Amino acid sequence: MRNLTQDNITQAVIARFADTPDPRLKEIMTSLVQHLHAFAREVRLTEAEWMRGIDFLTRAGHITDDKRQEFILLSDTLGLSMLTVAMNNDKPAGCTEATVFGPFYVEGAPEYDLGADVANGAAGIPCQVRGHVRGLGGEPVPGAQLNVWQADAEGTYDVQRPGLAQPQGRGVLRTGPEGEYHFKSILAESYPIPHDGPVGDMLEATRRHPWRPAHLHFMIEAPGYETLITHVFRNGDAYLDSDAVFGVRQSLIADWVRQPDGSYLVEYDFVLNPVSEGA
Repeated sequence: MRNLTQDNITQAVIARFADTPDPRLKEIMTSLVQHLHAFAREVRLTEAEWMRGIDFLTRAGHITDDKRQEFILLSDTLGLSMLTVAMNNDKPAGCTEATVFGPFYVEGAPEYDLGADVANGAAGIPCQVRGHVRGLGGEPVPGAQLNVWQADAEGTYDVQRPGLAQPQGRGVLRTGPEGEYHFKSILAESYPIPHDGPVGDMLEATRRHPWRPAHLHFMIEAPGYETLITHVFRNGDAYLDSDAVFGVRQSLIADWVRQPDGSYLVEYDFVLNPVSEGA
């Protein structure tokens, strides 16, 4: 087709994907083109605005490296990450809810015995974390792998600190024979997501704040159960109702209780969803 206009270009582009062998890829690309073109028409996108969008994405790519993922931040702050999580984690009542993964997970975190201090020198008020991992039927899940990570008292993750000699505020533990877990860490504090890049520019331009409420990250894996990626949020935090990445769920909020010695204790039980037959 040579006589392309604003009225027929969408169908012309879609036609180019007609021979895509993967039906799912064809479905996704067709819908993507339809919605992108509809968006451009709806807002009457100018060429200058489109070039600013290209520049935004280019800067997001340039600032992304092995320690920072600007595109995850963009997805998070647009609510797309949480929408995808919600659509793909429709669990039975009683299971612990999932939430966003976040950009600061690191593979190969150090392994610890139960009761160890995963803070590993990170600044913050001492805190005990404990609870159980159970299945939907109430059965304990022994040997479940808990991957935990958190920011320090300044709201900074270890991967954001260049030259740090060892991982801090993260680790891998396994539940005991009754599904129990316990470890030492530091008090979770609210913190801003990185906002010195294009995502931060977007937040500032739209008068949004970059803050996340205080939380601990958990990824829990056990044979026979679906992997759970979630947070436990600190009750009373000022940002619970305005999380920059829309990740808060009421069921994931817990009390951090101050102890006589000035430390804190948080207790939270996780309930895993069994893998369905034939999954």
